Amino acid sequence: MTPFHLLDAVAVPLDEANVDTDQLAPGRFLTQPVFAELLLHDRRFERDGTPRGDFVLNDLAYVGAQIIVSRRNFGVGSSREFAVLALPAAGFCCVIAASFGDIFYNNCLQNGVLPVALEEQAIDTLLRALRAYPGLHVCVDLPSQTVKASSCGPYPFSINAVRKRCFLEGLDDIALTGRYSGQVAAFELDYYRAFPWLN
Repeated sequence: MTPFHLLDAVAVPLDEANVDTDQLAPGRFLTQPVFAELLLHDRRFERDGTPRGDFVLNDLAYVGAQIIVSRRNFGVGSSREFAVLALPAAGFCCVIAASFGDIFYNNCLQNGVLPVALEEQAIDTLLRALRAYPGLHVCVDLPSQTVKASSCGPYPFSINAVRKRCFLEGLDDIALTGRYSGQVAAFELDYYRAFPWLN
């Protein structure tokens, strides 16, 4: 996992609630490798693959964007992990929303995408700024747990302390467990000495 400290990047305003996992990663693609166009595919493209000019992710102002700002219940629906994997495939490493689907939120934490939940009022202000100034940068500061833009913020957010450490140090669950390999080996040695018939 890539360490995450401070992200200062263009943010896309996806100004709607209940963006579900089937929109984020349509089910018919789940037997294929993850690809950049998977994210919100059916909303971004026509049937012939032509980009839809009226969809925000196709606006040239957001080329290279790494943050999505949305409203409540982002990632609700099925537990498909592809809905999270589609985000970094398309260049996004952070989603800011009023709330998230529980499984989606945890899948984000497991896959190096930072989910940031802010109060509705903060989301309203951010979305207004992003619509008024397409291409506006938003700064997500994980050490201080704040989000701000040039015209608004900082807004505080919460994150589990262990998950925060994993993001800051670039640790997935396997790498985190590896930090305790000495203690695990010592435990196993003592355990099999106490119960040799299990060895």
